[in-house]
Amino acid sequence: MGNSFGTLFRISTWGESHGGGIGVVIDGCPPRLPLSEADIQFELDRRRPGQSDITTPRKESDTAKIVSGVFEGKTLGTPIAIYVPNGDQRPSAYSEMKDKFRPSHADFTYQTKFGIRNHEGGGRSSARETIGRVAAGAIAKKILFSAAKIETRAYITRVHDIEMPAIQNFPTLEDVEASPVRCPHPETAEKMVERIRGMRSEGDSVGGIIECRIRNLPVGLGVPVFDRLEADLAKAMLSIPATKGFEVGSGFEGSLMRGSEHNDTFINKDGSIGTSSNRSGGVQGGISNGEDLIFRVAFKPTATIIQNQNTVDKDGNETELMGRGRHDPCVVPRAVPIVESMAALVIIDHWMRQHAQCGSFVFESK
Repeated sequence: MGNSFGTLFRISTWGESHGGGIGVVIDGCPPRLPLSEADIQFELDRRRPGQSDITTPRKESDTAKIVSGVFEGKTLGTPIAIYVPNGDQRPSAYSEMKDKFRPSHADFTYQTKFGIRNHEGGGRSSARETIGRVAAGAIAKKILFSAAKIETRAYITRVHDIEMPAIQNFPTLEDVEASPVRCPHPETAEKMVERIRGMRSEGDSVGGIIECRIRNLPVGLGVPVFDRLEADLAKAMLSIPATKGFEVGSGFEGSLMRGSEHNDTFINKDGSIGTSSNRSGGVQGGISNGEDLIFRVAFKPTATIIQNQNTVDKDGNETELMGRGRHDPCVVPRAVPIVESMAALVIIDHWMRQHAQCGSFVFESK
């Protein structure tokens, strides 16, 4: 019913933002992969609230607990369950939202669809649900790097109308994490931070764009026709809360070019076939072509803002609502590890599908 993702490497997340906790069950992880809670905690720490003055002040350690699927430091090949308790819940801050619908939030659609909803912090529609995705993504990233040195790196290229210059290199993790806004261009990052601080002081919010690059992909990942690699990536990215757009390679800008300008010509790269440019973004015909996979995701401004807004209550009566609770004035900085995790989950699933069809996929015992 929409709470599971993947085919061979499959995850199911559960929990609400102000409930007892958040969790995920991962099915299909190969056996004998060295795995510890520290591997997962590193990624959760990048996603957790309270990291800086440009994120929500909610204080959560987001401490991961592996409760099944790992024995003596290695995966068993059985389902892995991970649990992260909620600690800093303040459901009373949302009491007014019980009867009033927040503009551009999921309140109205959830209430209309199910006839019931958890109004405390958004319940299941809250971005806190993504804890489970990031925990599972940490495992996927470790498998991909261990098996084939495949790396996934996301970073912010735009906040509101502030955009960093285009880069050609693959940013290091240190480059991305050097600023709380996770933009690898220091001068632009400073401007982005100031813009977000300004929005917070006004009780407002802004959105932005995250770019993601995946390198060392082999040729052949992706399945025609409906399971094209970019189609699965698009679904994965647009399942993240607050997303409103996805593009791969040249994206919408490519529609302004001629075929003679846009085509990636094939060349011999030290004995292997490659392309002279990468406007395709590493995908052709829905299948990876061996070049870096490059895509971008657009995020809207945070829906809950600390300003009076016109709305209606559940009976249709016109009223006003002032946002309450603790919210990010810009969700994009904390969404960077979420984008990376969802990308890794798509890639590991297609990697395993390729090996199931064309070869073996196991970790050897040492």
